[in-house]
Amino acid sequence: MMIRRIALATLIGAAASTASAQKTPKPDPRLARLKQEVVTDVDARARFTQQVVDQIFSFGELGFQEFETSKYLVALLRKEGFTVEEGYAGIPTAWVATWGSGKPVIALGSDIDGIPQASQMPGVACRAPLVPGAPGHGEGHNSGQAVNITAAIAVKRLMEREKLPGTLKIWPGVAEEQIGTKAYYVRAGLFKDVDVNLFSHVDNKFGTNWGQPDGTGLVSVQYTFRGATAHAAAAPWRGKSALDAVELMDLGWNFRREHLRLAQRSHYVITNGGDQPNVVPQVASVWYYFRELDYPSIKGLWAIGDSIAQGAAMMTATTLDPVRMLGSAWPGHYNKPVALALTDNIKAVGMPQWSAADQEFARAVQTDIKTKVTGLDSLVDSLKTPPTMDEMKGGGSDDIGDVSWNVPTVTLRFPSNIPGLPGHNWANAISMATPLAHKGATAGAKAMAMTVLDLLLSPKLVADAWDYFRNVQTKDVKYEPLIRPDDRPAIDLNTAILGKYREQMRPFYYDPSRYPTYLEQLGIKYPTVRAADGTCGSKGTP
Repeated sequence: MMIRRIALATLIGAAASTASAQKTPKPDPRLARLKQEVVTDVDARARFTQQVVDQIFSFGELGFQEFETSKYLVALLRKEGFTVEEGYAGIPTAWVATWGSGKPVIALGSDIDGIPQASQMPGVACRAPLVPGAPGHGEGHNSGQAVNITAAIAVKRLMEREKLPGTLKIWPGVAEEQIGTKAYYVRAGLFKDVDVNLFSHVDNKFGTNWGQPDGTGLVSVQYTFRGATAHAAAAPWRGKSALDAVELMDLGWNFRREHLRLAQRSHYVITNGGDQPNVVPQVASVWYYFRELDYPSIKGLWAIGDSIAQGAAMMTATTLDPVRMLGSAWPGHYNKPVALALTDNIKAVGMPQWSAADQEFARAVQTDIKTKVTGLDSLVDSLKTPPTMDEMKGGGSDDIGDVSWNVPTVTLRFPSNIPGLPGHNWANAISMATPLAHKGATAGAKAMAMTVLDLLLSPKLVADAWDYFRNVQTKDVKYEPLIRPDDRPAIDLNTAILGKYREQMRPFYYDPSRYPTYLEQLGIKYPTVRAADGTCGSKGTP
């Protein structure tokens, strides 16, 4: 892999640009030199970064079931001298790793869970599951902890040598796809002493943003109805169908949807529709996501959902259980001063140097899924002015939003995936244990490490971050958790899926002691593209 070196002059210019943008005094004279050193260190750790990316990819675990992933990361962090608290906030796969002492306290977070039915051979530019039907990293969450941990280890070495005060705190986004844990982290006090939180998330671009992006917050809630069984043919009049209640609720919601704001997003799956057709269903459940742009609107959608559920129960003479909260997220709001500093560092790092094979691979994937064929981006993303509320159209959600309303937070988007993919899909897993993902994670680790150094050596940056947080972001909007006092994390989610597939997935776990890369372990030539006759790669024989 080509090692990209960043010129000292570029780093000095970036530091000066950050200082100017934040109106800070002259930066610590060590800053540019230490940034150059940390970039060199991260480059030297490229194989370590690659192995973390590949290892987590091979586990492919869903939310609340990330046991192999967390065991691996906890052992790795303890080996590096971090103190790790496991089972954080009552969540078996959650942990918090801490090193150092004193201020500033800098938190580094990234998600670790996968996507259902996204099992996919990496580096094969067409559908080729490792285990058909099994989960996989169809969002790319296998890469973010590699970014954060590589950056933290490189910065830790400099902190020890330079005797820099400060505390590093690394944490995992468990069950992000269920929006399942970060509000509970906030409630448990994970961020009480944190000065700035830096989050990382996979992307096909390299950038960050400030303010509220064009996305939504949400509540994830389950409605369960209870009726009475009966013989569905001999005595249906003696039954009370819980499934009828579910279907009537869904019908009612879909009629109401026409009269909701354009920004809302709502979707559901029937998780329990009964046992068999000849028995009137006694119990049935439906799981909803209600998404909106702000806290009052999210609460409003939830209230409408509750009222429609109550109406469905009345129509079917069934009863409605207390509504179960499965997850929640505030819309995010990201810190402007820290975003400006991070952007300078992203520009100094620049996009990875994509090889001809990387570009061939990306174009082959784009061709196979019938999206626009552009290859990989060559320029970093620009820092844009956030949209106004009137300009927002709604969209996805992330429970990092809850964190962002409790401590100054930014999200680093690093380039380890391919433009134009559908998201939450097997296609998004194709790149995630390939040189493309490895290079993107190394680039992300450089920008992350440089920004940690900015925070350690520029007290004014931390002060400016809090000034923005207190006097701009939260001046008129105050955080109220969407989770209720008695709600608890839904740690039972996805147990059945992993119970079905884990032993089939286990033979495909990466063994770095025997194979330099996961592609080599699988016997995949990179890139493997669809042949002219339409055939695609298969396990061990791409």
